[in-house]
Amino acid sequence: MFKTLLIGAVAVGSVAIAMPAQAGDCENSAAIGSGGSAAAGGTSASTLGTGAACDTGDGSNATIGSGGSAAAVDGKTKSQTKTNVNKNNLQSRSKAQAMDKGTFSKSHTKTKIRHGDELQSSTKTMAHVPGEKPVMNKTGVETEVPNQ
Repeated sequence: MFKTLLIGAVAVGSVAIAMPAQAGDCENSAAIGSGGSAAAGGTSASTLGTGAACDTGDGSNATIGSGGSAAAVDGKTKSQTKTNVNKNNLQSRSKAQAMDKGTFSKSHTKTKIRHGDELQSSTKTMAHVPGEKPVMNKTGVETEVPNQ
């Protein structure tokens, strides 16, 4: 049995995550997350993704959340979050981008829980000002719910 709680948000600076099982109900558990921000000129973009899984002995519970925001003084912004679910996977992706003429900032976070016990999260960020070398960063983590 695989219970699922999904939370997807696109908001300025806020993401809420809740676990469906209380800590006393879990025999083993794991949590994961990654996030990042990029800024250049009058632009900025940030994304964040988190996930947690819990083995209850009778099955597993999992939750996933993701969000992002972008800001620009005079330019354009866009952000989106997509969450997909099937019986084996929870996956959430958030993208945020801010553009002002040739200057831009962007961030992209992917978080995934497979089979209720394999957790992964990664974030890529990039900022660029015309005439300068782009600044890029990539971070990622993965873990599993430990076996009893």
